[in-house]
Amino acid sequence: MDRPRVMAVFFVGLLVLIGLLVWCHPFFGFFAWSGYLFTVPALRGRWRLAGAAGVAGCTAVSQIGGFGILAMAGAWIPFLIILAFNIGIAVAMTFLSMVNSDHAARRAELLRQLTEANDKLASALTENAGLHAQLLVQAREAGVLDERQRMAGEIHDVLAQGLTGIVTQLEAADQAAGREHDRRRHLDTAKRLARDSLTEARRSVQALRPQPLAGAALPDALAEVVDGWSARNGVSAELITTGTAQPLLPEIEATLLRTAQEALANVARHARAGRVALTLSYMEDLVTLDVRDDGAGFDPARRRTEQYEGGYGLTAMRDRVQRVAGTLEVESEPGAGTAISACVPALHVASAA
Repeated sequence: MDRPRVMAVFFVGLLVLIGLLVWCHPFFGFFAWSGYLFTVPALRGRWRLAGAAGVAGCTAVSQIGGFGILAMAGAWIPFLIILAFNIGIAVAMTFLSMVNSDHAARRAELLRQLTEANDKLASALTENAGLHAQLLVQAREAGVLDERQRMAGEIHDVLAQGLTGIVTQLEAADQAAGREHDRRRHLDTAKRLARDSLTEARRSVQALRPQPLAGAALPDALAEVVDGWSARNGVSAELITTGTAQPLLPEIEATLLRTAQEALANVARHARAGRVALTLSYMEDLVTLDVRDDGAGFDPARRRTEQYEGGYGLTAMRDRVQRVAGTLEVESEPGAGTAISACVPALHVASAA
């Protein structure tokens, strides 16, 4: 079946044999029907129809009584009628057989392709199961790492800032040993900072919102932080809010508040500034927080570890802002102050619901 030329020669030989048998005796026409059995398997394309017509011609000759009848007068008209009838039926049946054969071949090819696709799908599912398990492990590890970073930021924002303020107040109390009123004021401030830091540490462990944001809007919470910082450090500080303030997702508001706290802590530790200005700007798709001071400034190109203890301040702010798909820009130069700008998406509580 896979050698078309050999099969074509075989069919031609079979057709010649049928013709010779009919030539010998018309009774051998009963053998002619066997030619139809090999028409579709042995031939290709339209040659099948020609083969069927040849078999039909031999059958028609046997039906009229053999080749000798054709020599008689008036025998051609009935022969042509019988020939046309046989060819019509043979060609029609062969054509239907060809259509069915083609459909069967296409179905077999589709089944083969489907089987191959199913095998590939099964292999892909097995591979995906392994990848899924690997992704779960990686996601778990990423979640652990992200939680560690969050806790590191919380510890730095809460404990480090609080302890720095407490140490500053205690040192000021030691320097005011001869002034009881000032000494008592510094000690009271240190106690208040210790209590606030303890409360914030507990809230951070429980992954709750920062204390100033509990029951307060972000501008009000920032104003409270700015006023408290200004009173403790004796530096003039103001908050300006532009745009229409709207409730944001807790993660967004907490990020902006922590950024402001860290920026103010850096000003208190390093800037020696006389004035600080914070601008909270609400825009359509973004919310920005700018913190500017007129302090000593620094060279942003230098490593943070060369300028700040531990070098964690700006790194913590940048990591925190990036976790909410925001950006942090720092502009500064020695003797010209520092400007920090945090830009975060304005994800409102209502739109996220």
